[in-house]
Amino acid sequence: MLGALVHLLRGVRVGFVLAREGGLAVVDGEGLPPHLRLALRLGRMLERRGLGPGSLQRALTRLGPSYVKVGQFLATRPDIVGMDAARDLEQLQDRVPPFPQDVAERVVVAAFGKPIRELFVSFSVPIAAASIAQVHKAHVLDADGTQRAVAVKIMRPGVREGFQRDLDVMRFIARVVHALSPKAERLRPREVVEILARSVMMEMDFRLEAAAMSELADNTKGDPDFRVPRPDWELTGRDVLTSEWIEGIRLNDRAAIVAAGHDPAALGRTVIQSFLRQAIRDGFFHADMHPGNLFVDPDGVLVAVDFGIMGRLGQRERRFLAEILLGFILRDYRRVAQVHFEAGYVPSHHSVDDFAQAIRAIGEPIHQRKADEISMAKVLTLLFDITALFDMRTRTELVMLQKTMVVVEGVARSLDPKLDMWTGAEPVVRSWVARNLGPIGKVEGAGRAVLTLADVVADIPDIAQRLRRVLVRLDEGAPDEAQAARIARKERRRATLSTVALWAIAVGALVMAFG
Repeated sequence: MLGALVHLLRGVRVGFVLAREGGLAVVDGEGLPPHLRLALRLGRMLERRGLGPGSLQRALTRLGPSYVKVGQFLATRPDIVGMDAARDLEQLQDRVPPFPQDVAERVVVAAFGKPIRELFVSFSVPIAAASIAQVHKAHVLDADGTQRAVAVKIMRPGVREGFQRDLDVMRFIARVVHALSPKAERLRPREVVEILARSVMMEMDFRLEAAAMSELADNTKGDPDFRVPRPDWELTGRDVLTSEWIEGIRLNDRAAIVAAGHDPAALGRTVIQSFLRQAIRDGFFHADMHPGNLFVDPDGVLVAVDFGIMGRLGQRERRFLAEILLGFILRDYRRVAQVHFEAGYVPSHHSVDDFAQAIRAIGEPIHQRKADEISMAKVLTLLFDITALFDMRTRTELVMLQKTMVVVEGVARSLDPKLDMWTGAEPVVRSWVARNLGPIGKVEGAGRAVLTLADVVADIPDIAQRLRRVLVRLDEGAPDEAQAARIARKERRRATLSTVALWAIAVGALVMAFG
């Protein structure tokens, strides 16, 4: 009871801050029941005067780091909050003051059981800080005696406990929302909180981030224009992540990029092509490719950092993405429509030809415009809008892909406003389609099917033996009629004694109460 009261008071504070900072302006009251529409109107009356755009940003920043992280998560889920709110949340800046140097050093010592001077030759003050962690520059001594610069990411003390407390409040609010308006369950508030909880808890284990970094580095090691820093596994644990230090220029500093002699237009193409290679070729992509996480090194190579948020696509989703992009490039709208039906994203009772006609309404205007006037991300957004009319089911991985593509396109166009997104994408898409849907891909697919069938055939004797043992046990353990009757009588006696005991306890309690 006391815990519920605490959650209620904290929930009231969240609601007040959202109302005060204009965060309720994004809520559509049309589908709400009368009592919630009244509550929404009363909440809107608390808004401060003269508020400009960015209401959700202000509200979540004021509520603290946990809610900033919530906002960043929801920015990747426009299917839940809507595109307008998602665009607002994209601008959230996860920047907070660093925690003290001695505290950071204590976290490192606790993680590895050794003094700082035994782990690092040098260890700087914080150079960047966010709600979950902060980064220090350090140097380590290699086996050959040379010094190597590394980035040391350190978990903020107490952050897990703080997030857990705030997540408990969010769970409470989600239950209240469901109780007040069962119709709100279409927004899946309880499911959203649990997805967020899993996402944040994974992000708070730096061993998992190091694994993502290592996997992406392996996937892209043959790409000449993109690379990923390697983790230092000996100096990585749950609360500390050590990796290669990156010397480079952030992609949001175009003037410095030009001054260093790099080609912004070429970098823009690299951003698009690197993302598409990760998504289509590898099925594992960096899902937080904003300019602060992208650098260009002195050799002109694009380098990504911060691997807390990653996306995965299965073979079917990768084929889906490649074929719809190629279909738009070639103006083959019926093929784009057919891919949706083959993937099972659009129910079969709809007409492929009707769907192709709707897609043509998106594709044809593309070919009437100049290359620099075409937005690939906008095309995918319109595509998802139209598919909603055809009962297309929402897929989380495709929504995350769509949102990441919006960010990636923005980064690429900031480097080259006249960038032809489709020409940049075509080599990657055509290469994947030729490799996976051509003769070689079909042979490899047939080979995988044969291996799977061989595994099943090889397991048949073992499966038969296990099934035989189970049947023998069942046969041996089956009671005869006399034994079954004895078991039934024993169970009835046990139930009768239990009932008598319960009545005895109840009568005894009454005697004590009135005696």
